[in-house]
Amino acid sequence: MRIVIAGKGGVGKTTTCAILSSIFAEGGMNVLAVDEDPQQNLAFSLGYPPESASDIVPLSKNVAYIEEKIGVRPGSGWGGMLRLNPKVSDVVERFGIAIDDRISLLVMGSVSTAAGGCLCPENALLSSVLRYIRLRRNEVILMDTQAGVEHFGRAMSDGFSQAVVVTEPSFNAYSVAEHSASLAHQLGIRHVHLVVNKVRSESDIRKIEHLSGGGVEFTSVHYIPFNEEIIESEPDVRRLGSGMMKNPVTESLRALSLNICDAAEQK
Repeated sequence: MRIVIAGKGGVGKTTTCAILSSIFAEGGMNVLAVDEDPQQNLAFSLGYPPESASDIVPLSKNVAYIEEKIGVRPGSGWGGMLRLNPKVSDVVERFGIAIDDRISLLVMGSVSTAAGGCLCPENALLSSVLRYIRLRRNEVILMDTQAGVEHFGRAMSDGFSQAVVVTEPSFNAYSVAEHSASLAHQLGIRHVHLVVNKVRSESDIRKIEHLSGGGVEFTSVHYIPFNEEIIESEPDVRRLGSGMMKNPVTESLRALSLNICDAAEQK
């Protein structure tokens, strides 16, 4: 299963990605969580200690690895011959962060121009890593993307079979979610799930139902109530995906995980 997670900034994409990672791992699956958001907060949401943040070097800033694989050092100027299809099958083993026995994290850095024709060494590497990631087997891949829709492009979405778009019950957030869903469908992502986060009342639900009337069709829709436990748990929210935790947030995301599994079984 390859799932891309998208939406407007601040709606809860990273929290959703972290809790889903925990739920899938508790179900006995191996998980590769990929952080493509320039904010690089997924590690901390998965329990990586914030005081060790300086130890995390995203691939987009890993000068030595970029030069090794692409043949050109970033910032060296124009004229170098770039290897556009390097072998990067060692990337997870060399730079993946083992969160626990089931969850690994790969911090990519931004790929916002990877599909836009940029031939700089950084984006040549990131595009190759994305191509490799989607070919990996026997694991769930969850990719937390940067805010907005600019990142959506063939280089990133090819090979991803499902998308989770996260929104708040607001017009602006839902507009971004619907745009993301539309682009996902255009790029061949068949199953798109909507997560409406931070719901405080029935009127919030009715608002989303009104906004979505006649728009993009979603494989499943999940409403997650506003919950103080998430704020109290930050930055490490992974424990909320534990089977021991019984709250509306966890139950809604467990239902989403089941819908994702059901969709993956469909031809």
